[in-house]
Amino acid sequence: MSPITRRGFVAGGSAALFSAITARKGFSAGATEQKIQVSPNDSLGTIHPELHGHFAEHLGSCIYGGLWVGLHSPIPNIRGHRKLAVEYLKALGVPVLRWPGGCFADDYHWRDGIGEPDKRPKRVNIHWGGYTEDNSFGTHEFVDLCRLIGAQPYFAGNVGSGSPRELRDWMEYCNYPSGSSLSDERARNGSPEPFRIKYWGVGNELWGCGGNMTPSEYCDYYRQFTTFLPRFGDIPPFFIACGPSKDNADWTNQFFAGMKGRRRQPDGYTMHFYSNGRAPATRFTIEDMNSQFASFRQLDTAILHQRGLIDAFDPQGKVGLMVDEWGVWDRMVPEEERQRGRLWQQIPIRAGVATALGLNVFHRNASKLVMCNIAQMVNVLDSMLLTEGDKCVRTPSYYAFELAKPHRGKTSIKTEPAQEDPLELSVSASIDGNSLALTLVNPKHEEGIKLQCSVAGKTVASAKARSLYHSDINACNTFESPDAIVPKNVPATAHGAEITIELPPLSVTTIEATLG
Repeated sequence: MSPITRRGFVAGGSAALFSAITARKGFSAGATEQKIQVSPNDSLGTIHPELHGHFAEHLGSCIYGGLWVGLHSPIPNIRGHRKLAVEYLKALGVPVLRWPGGCFADDYHWRDGIGEPDKRPKRVNIHWGGYTEDNSFGTHEFVDLCRLIGAQPYFAGNVGSGSPRELRDWMEYCNYPSGSSLSDERARNGSPEPFRIKYWGVGNELWGCGGNMTPSEYCDYYRQFTTFLPRFGDIPPFFIACGPSKDNADWTNQFFAGMKGRRRQPDGYTMHFYSNGRAPATRFTIEDMNSQFASFRQLDTAILHQRGLIDAFDPQGKVGLMVDEWGVWDRMVPEEERQRGRLWQQIPIRAGVATALGLNVFHRNASKLVMCNIAQMVNVLDSMLLTEGDKCVRTPSYYAFELAKPHRGKTSIKTEPAQEDPLELSVSASIDGNSLALTLVNPKHEEGIKLQCSVAGKTVASAKARSLYHSDINACNTFESPDAIVPKNVPATAHGAEITIELPPLSVTTIEATLG
């Protein structure tokens, strides 16, 4: 038997088949019994919808050929945007979308992407492959995409090769109502109403591709740039400073030491945290998978540590911590990159489970975070969608976000025992009135869990559950089999103050319950 096959578990069955298998000898034969308790009165903060944010960079085929197929493409589109991608992302309810980078942001000049498309300059993408872009996807197209899918736009500004004036003018172009040369130019380009952009990143990865700066150098740039970035129109800007790669305390300490005494602190401060893989996406061993899963303990620790460092300089908690880029980053396959673009990777069930582990970390740390953006939306790294020609496939990571949707806007609540080990059962819970949501991640590949969940001080009137799972850790949705891995209804029983459920091996399950 293959080492990546679970004992007796048949993936892809209906809820009735699932119930029949678990009642006889399926994965329940190897299941462990566990108990947890959720405490509705023990708040961990509000789960802002922005914790489920997304990121789209001019990288590989994320934009061109992914989200954007062009106005004259034979591929079904809405004003140049891939129609299926728009439909899937709108259904997902993307709360915020960051663009145009990433590394690309600090070599992107916004004026290249406005005006008549056939007159826009062609530029070389120096960071990602050296290919030429025609700038047919620019500011207006990005805002149009955000409106189509219901997302708030987040612009990453150019600090590395740009100037304070360039970023200041972009803000005026986007947000000033009318009467200035820039706002009138926006109107001539088809948008008489201001875009009202709230989120503005002041550079990206300034410690690396954004300029290879020291933290004190970047602090000087941040202070200089933001001096010339006022409020245009009726939207107060939310300025976002570049934080560290993972849990780099030196970067954070030096940056905020340089900000001491400054009246206007950043509104947001970003950390980037990738969970790297030791193998190509569809060639993981169990050891590779567990090593990647273990990184989410480091993510949890990094959030706590960075929040503490910021609080030492900002005791009133006005600066919001963000995880601006995160997700699984497996080893690339050169042939796949040549065919489909830089950093293209397949998304197996293992990656979907990893994504759910990250979302649970954010839910449990809701009071410490204001935004998290997964990298990236289409065809790159931990993507929601994969495209080829006119085909568009939803990945297990897409469904991990879909299963997490019931938590948005609810109050995160404490669970016992503490869910700190990503190689054991991972739980996040949230409540709003009598509506309770639980997301349960079983990271074990050959062991189901018979779970008994009690709700302190409450009765459970009803419960329903959906689960994402597969018997092969490297199984994925392909263009030939786009629905190989999709969420399925699974049995959940409510009795008194308890919910009982059996969790498949290597699965993501969300329970939605109504409390009495």
